[in-house]
Amino acid sequence: MATTNFSACPAPMKAVSNGAFQHENPLDYALPLLILQICLVVTFTRCIAFICKPLRQPRVIAEIIGGILLGPSAIGRSEKFLDTVFPKKSLTVLDTLANIGLLFFLFLVGLELDMRSIKRTGRKALCIALCGISVPFVLGIGTSVVLRKTICKGVEPIAFLVFMGVALSITAFPVLARILAELKLLTTDVGRMAMSAAAVNDVAAWILLALAIALSGSNSSPLVSLWVLLSGAAFIVFAVFVIRPVLGAMARRSPEGEPVKELYICITLTLVLACSFVTDTIGIHALFGAFVVGIIMPKDGPFAGVLIEKIEDLVSGLFLPLYFASSGLKTNVATISGGLSWALLALVIFNACFGKIIGTVVVSLLCKVPVRESLALGFLMNTKGLVELIVLNIGKDRKVLNDQAFAICVLMALFTTFITTPIVVAVYKPARKGAPYKHKTIQRKDPESELRVLACFHSTRNIPTLINLIESSRGTRKRGRLCIYAMHLMELSERPSAITMVHKARNNGMPFWNKKQNDEDQMVIAFQTYGKLSSVNVRPMTAISALNTIHEDICTSAHQKRAAMILLPFHKHQRMDGTMESLGHSFHVINELVLSHAPCSVGILVDRGLGGTSQVQASELSLQVVVPFFGGRDDNEALSYAMRMAEHPGIILTVVKFVAVPGKTLAFGAKLVGVTSDKNQKVAIEELDGSSHDGNKQQQDEQLWNELLSASSNNNESIKYEERLVESKGDIETALKEMSRSNLIVVGRMPPVAPLTNRSDCPELGPVGSYMASCDFSTTASVLVIQQYNPTTDIHPLVMEESDIPEVPDTPRHY
Repeated sequence: MATTNFSACPAPMKAVSNGAFQHENPLDYALPLLILQICLVVTFTRCIAFICKPLRQPRVIAEIIGGILLGPSAIGRSEKFLDTVFPKKSLTVLDTLANIGLLFFLFLVGLELDMRSIKRTGRKALCIALCGISVPFVLGIGTSVVLRKTICKGVEPIAFLVFMGVALSITAFPVLARILAELKLLTTDVGRMAMSAAAVNDVAAWILLALAIALSGSNSSPLVSLWVLLSGAAFIVFAVFVIRPVLGAMARRSPEGEPVKELYICITLTLVLACSFVTDTIGIHALFGAFVVGIIMPKDGPFAGVLIEKIEDLVSGLFLPLYFASSGLKTNVATISGGLSWALLALVIFNACFGKIIGTVVVSLLCKVPVRESLALGFLMNTKGLVELIVLNIGKDRKVLNDQAFAICVLMALFTTFITTPIVVAVYKPARKGAPYKHKTIQRKDPESELRVLACFHSTRNIPTLINLIESSRGTRKRGRLCIYAMHLMELSERPSAITMVHKARNNGMPFWNKKQNDEDQMVIAFQTYGKLSSVNVRPMTAISALNTIHEDICTSAHQKRAAMILLPFHKHQRMDGTMESLGHSFHVINELVLSHAPCSVGILVDRGLGGTSQVQASELSLQVVVPFFGGRDDNEALSYAMRMAEHPGIILTVVKFVAVPGKTLAFGAKLVGVTSDKNQKVAIEELDGSSHDGNKQQQDEQLWNELLSASSNNNESIKYEERLVESKGDIETALKEMSRSNLIVVGRMPPVAPLTNRSDCPELGPVGSYMASCDFSTTASVLVIQQYNPTTDIHPLVMEESDIPEVPDTPRHY
């Protein structure tokens, strides 16, 4: 009989095949089949993530949906597909690899949790966390009673009770952090309370999960569960007092600016696996060991950051989707059939939502949190995600949850997480408010006042030109006081390190922070160094946000810092052969949106190596700056900025005023239009049917021109001017071509002049700037296109000005 059973068992899969030419099917072998599974899962889940992106859903939602669709609920209903791509004999290898990835992901989650911040959790957040755990846990107990009498008959009652309580009461800390960052709520009062409460909830949930696992062992003796819990407690004590000092010693021996030793990385990753083995041996779960190592890991210094860089992309990009696929293969939505099953699904979803939302809202109101913020907190704390799936998978593996109960709980987790973002957006959209300020343009009546500029940059390529431009703008007298806020624009990615960076945000109402000296942002360090070596007040900071909404951070930062101008890099950079290459459509859209919503003037810098490819010393700065002056609001702003630059002894400024022949205008019959934030909506810039422009604007042009003449007479060497009579667009193009040999051309965005190019993909640069940004114009002259702030067009501001708003300090307070 034994021999018969042995022969009935399928032979284990061999690792590699000899290839199709040897008449062997690669899908009958473990390695090629695993490769196919990984490629299929990653591609499929990324496609779903792309579809879900407009709904502003975290990627975990797409990965859960992808796993379910690949399983027996949808595509997996085809037996041929399952037997070919996910045969039962391959699932052990798939689950093993997925769980290895999960171990290291839980290590990263532990790195995100800072126990020091949990210790500093305020009374409100602590009350919200405790109530957000206890109320749904009690409802989970009631739900477990109903399920045991209907679809889960015969399961061990106490373990099932605890599992259902944990499943309903958990809050997914990593997913919540991602949603808060996406919605720009991370540094609001709601965001801080939600993060603090979720951190406490996370730790409590892991403790409850350890209890549930201990109670769900196959041995029914209560002494075994007690030994498991005591051994788990002893392991945590050992980790804190033995492993933590070892990790701390390695972190201290990894100083800033030096590469971390490969041996230290190897030791740490091995410790993660060793601790996972210990906790699995104890009988809790291997995940706990990895999670504990992440929590006790020193968070300060470069060591933790290097570890994240080494493993995050491989784990979250390849291995983690395998875990969702593995969960999806266990989820069969078809088991939820009949009125009873759907009623039980509705009951589980209702109890999960009711317990979290109502419990959180009630205790928030008792803590005197406003109603809208209380509602937002309730829905935010209802976020489930990966940790929920871990709980459910452990429950299924331990035979605590059957197929139907598992499917019901997976759909509950998917639903509660999916509704979080749209409901929070509908319930709570904090109004950005700020105190009004006077100097929103460079052109002003009191030139002695300080000039504040918010200079944005994406990469190291922008830095030398930006610093050289700042150096050119600083002036030499007291009236040249200049304050620069250098903002590094970073995309909020799906990496765990992105959330780790966002955690450093301070209390300033938006996701950026002023960098500390021990931070590793080399781009920001360049500006810090320049600020120390010059008379310019430079304050570096970093904005981390999704690219489609980062313009909100730029504009609100400019208002908060009372900036007179926002400097933006052009979305194209010049290649070695002189052609302009786009950095991406997203950066193009950013510039257009900033132009539409900016609370001050805006400058877009087309960089062609101003001053060379490196920073120029102040004493060696020598630049030829040209301003083509056509008149109008934007040209006045451009000339005002150039006149400030002319104060620098190394700047030679040449201003060319274009004048049309009598009876004509510089438009030469063209209708002048500008593109608003909506590309399809065009607005008339100015009706030019016989006169150049109205008397008031002409008076402003003449007044500024007289100031230029006065400055030129006082300083004949650095300021030159001329008037150029033009009869056609060709005359203007010829005159502009003569300027192409200069270092920098400063031009207004929308002067009253006919477009110089028949077709342009850069409407944000205007008729003259678009022509100058083309590779046909020049390969050496950088161009600064300036738009002056116009209060009459600022009809949809991102910041509502209120006179009673207190002024926010430049350096955010520490909390």
